[in-house]
Amino acid sequence: MNETKQVKDLLDTPIARRRFLSGGATVAAVSFLGGGVMSSCGKDDDDKRNPPEDNPDLGLGGGEQPDPTGPNPTPKEPLLGFNRIDPVLDETFDWMAVPEGYNAQVFFSWGDPVVAGAPSMLESTQHTAADQEKQAGQNHDGMHYFPIDGSSEHGLLVMNHEYINQWSLHPAGDTLVNGVRPQEEVLKELAAHGVSVLEVKKNGKDWSIVSDSKYGRRIHGQTKMMITGPAAGTDALKTVADPEGRTVYGTYNNCAMGYTPWGTYLACEENFQGYFGNKDETDFESRREHKRYGIGTKNRYDWDTVMERFDATPKANLDHQGYVNEPNRFGWVVEIDPFDPKSDPVKRTAMGRLVRECATPSVMDDGKMAFYMGDDSRGEYIYKFVPKGTYDPKKSSKENGALLDEGTLYVAVFYEDGTGEWAALEHGKNGLTALNGFRDQADIVINARSAADHVGATPMDRPEWVAIHPESKDVYVTLTNNSRRGNGDARQTVNAANPREANLHGHIVKIAEANNRADAVSFEWDIFLMAGDPSAENETLKGDIKGDIFSSPDGLYFDQDGRLWIQTDYSDSSDNNVNFGLNQMLASDPETKEVRRFFVGPKGCEVTGITKTPDGTSMFINVQHPKLHFPDRSGKNPPRSSTILIQKDDGGIVGA
Repeated sequence: MNETKQVKDLLDTPIARRRFLSGGATVAAVSFLGGGVMSSCGKDDDDKRNPPEDNPDLGLGGGEQPDPTGPNPTPKEPLLGFNRIDPVLDETFDWMAVPEGYNAQVFFSWGDPVVAGAPSMLESTQHTAADQEKQAGQNHDGMHYFPIDGSSEHGLLVMNHEYINQWSLHPAGDTLVNGVRPQEEVLKELAAHGVSVLEVKKNGKDWSIVSDSKYGRRIHGQTKMMITGPAAGTDALKTVADPEGRTVYGTYNNCAMGYTPWGTYLACEENFQGYFGNKDETDFESRREHKRYGIGTKNRYDWDTVMERFDATPKANLDHQGYVNEPNRFGWVVEIDPFDPKSDPVKRTAMGRLVRECATPSVMDDGKMAFYMGDDSRGEYIYKFVPKGTYDPKKSSKENGALLDEGTLYVAVFYEDGTGEWAALEHGKNGLTALNGFRDQADIVINARSAADHVGATPMDRPEWVAIHPESKDVYVTLTNNSRRGNGDARQTVNAANPREANLHGHIVKIAEANNRADAVSFEWDIFLMAGDPSAENETLKGDIKGDIFSSPDGLYFDQDGRLWIQTDYSDSSDNNVNFGLNQMLASDPETKEVRRFFVGPKGCEVTGITKTPDGTSMFINVQHPKLHFPDRSGKNPPRSSTILIQKDDGGIVGA
């Protein structure tokens, strides 16, 4: 077999020289047996986290499985039980489309109250920074439903607010006065980032937000957070304001997310690099923890004109060079306990510093687990973190949370023969030594991208969301798109797992771990589907979708029955996307690979964020950055990102 340049380069890496899969040898056969569930636990009698046996959304679902080879197997119900809807090609469409027999309603929008006593943005005469700290932030994204006492009618809905739209956040737009941003504007922008925790209840068919909930909470750009793991307390995380390197304020650009079997939420810091600037170009060029992550010389929102911590330019006359290390304190997984509103969020550095999209859990019967993560940039990598210890449902969330501070960070290496390996990013292994520029494990996790470069990880087409099949544990990853493939850049060379040049429409990769183990170090892989338009003249844009077409898969989610929900994020104004219509959500049967369109959002939006109640009858998704007047179509108010509640008219399972 002829090898590509990428594969030849991999042969020179430490991991390739140790590769035990050779000459097309396969990993152990994947077992498709269902397993027991690893679910959330209670700290004490007052803890309302879901007991393990009642929460299929946190694991596999237990019990013996029927033998399909028996003499009278029960006929299998079709997985996709709804009628497809057509794409929406109307450029003025400003609402939502769902199949016949379903209803979709706006449930929670930017500016709605979160904390008890907070005003509504639409009802207050002034929408201040202090108000915004108690209201829904902008640009809803990843989210998760946490049942209370196992209930599908009472729980906590936790969601990210990824970024801000300055033009709508400030009535007169953002301003810069004599080169300085007004402090009130900056504080309001900080407050519109972060995470919302809502208590939600169902009464009959109607859901509502508990307005006086003790759980209602906003985590935002000024919230105090702790730093733990190998990087905590090291020089690279110290600043003039935090000489201990263990306390940080705020979280930004939280895109997708994860959750834990002990009932906590994992917010993931994605494009944090734009919030900081290093004006010293010479220093910037030599500082890999800045340059390799895309931190430039200018702050995206000019926050550094008001708050010095966003100026990452080294200051020689200050301890720890001022705030040069502040960017190193972002790009982490942030663990939040939604059931304890007084707890400090925790940045878990053992899981690596990335432009991270998600931290999707896969939990096994024996308590071992892995968290899968995409680094959402062109030519970046797929990672997983395997804690050293095992989940114990008898322990508190705080005790189990410590599992995220010790373990092995891996990066994926894809081979042309359909096999792959997880290369350990561990000091002393695979050439990650001081001799090769990696001082210790803290240096590796802070510079995870550079470590992944060194071990020969496979560059991917913008790895975004990861979803785990609830039975097989197969791992599905969206590769949203990559217009730079084949442009001569060594990092953008076409490879087997990313086979298209100028990959405008993206694809989905499926990974089957060896022996069906989340902690495996080898896997088999294939391409689940290539998105595209079969009417395109260019062969590389056609794709191979069986059913309804789409572009740029982004959000990805398996429900309890094994339906794969796919959400899209593309420019609905681009000539390349004209036949797809507006952004949408589709469902796929992972066995037949059939794809059906289920939801279409308003003009200009991205469809993102998805979660279901454990019984599958209520689905929540997010409509981000709509462009016209959604959801207040009077035209009096700016468009607002919103959470959408979808239910079946007959109260049945969504999608069935």
